[in-house]
Amino acid sequence: MTGKPDLAPDPTAIGAVSSPPFVRLPDPSTLFSARAARLRQLAELSPLKPYLTFVAALTEAQALVQADPVPAHRPDPDAIGRAQEFGMPLIDRARAADDDRLGPVFDRLFAEAAGVEMPENAAAALAKVANASRQQRRAMVDTVFAGRLPDDAIAEHIYVWSGLQVYFAGLASALDPKAARPVADGLCPICGGLPASSMVVGWAGAHGARFCACSLCNSMWHYVRIKCTCCGSTKGIGYKQVDGGDGVVKAETCDECQSWTKIIYQQSSSGAEPIADDVGSLGIDLLMRSEPYRRGGFSPLLAGL
Repeated sequence: MTGKPDLAPDPTAIGAVSSPPFVRLPDPSTLFSARAARLRQLAELSPLKPYLTFVAALTEAQALVQADPVPAHRPDPDAIGRAQEFGMPLIDRARAADDDRLGPVFDRLFAEAAGVEMPENAAAALAKVANASRQQRRAMVDTVFAGRLPDDAIAEHIYVWSGLQVYFAGLASALDPKAARPVADGLCPICGGLPASSMVVGWAGAHGARFCACSLCNSMWHYVRIKCTCCGSTKGIGYKQVDGGDGVVKAETCDECQSWTKIIYQQSSSGAEPIADDVGSLGIDLLMRSEPYRRGGFSPLLAGL
């Protein structure tokens, strides 16, 4: 498999960029069902069909849990004010991880996931996290927050990540998007999570703008194009794609920090979705293995593949 480099500035960056909002918060009522539908669509034409179908079913389990959400903490105006003053994300992840309301989210998701058809090793991992103590789950939560999954327990941490996504999407959706302020490059201004990918969107009022997609709370924040999502550099940015690809997903590379992340072009596929199209574009990951770049951001569903 070879890649097609494009070291010139991204040509689609020129054009109809309007005045996009800084953040777009998740809508939990549609988030996971829409993602599952996209995953099933991608599965039909993918050599990864069994895996994408499994991920779609797990995402549908997330949707079922979110349909009857655990009430989240009401936003604390004083905490939000402090976050704004000191350039911090609006959600305190440590506080959320210790919230008594998180445990029931895990329990309900793991129960729903038990009905999903899956390989024996995935079922064993699910049973392990379903029976884990609160302290054991808390340790796995911290590992997910760190953005790196242990090679010997990837599946267990994917289930924990899936539960965290449900809970943090609910927390994020309760916030006022106007309260968000930029934090460090490569971090979600809502929860401090790492981006799974970025996407050039086709939304009304933001057509042609690029948004980073949080791997944790599912918020999206505006981030200018031809700029590294990991280190913020605008130098040495390049683009690579799989030969013969449709151009929906590319690897955006940075020569300053030697990282790469995926950028998804919604104009090329109106149904594109940051998490679904990330996991559905494994060919990009295989291509980049032969390149001198490390993958930035956080993509649990591709860990170990």
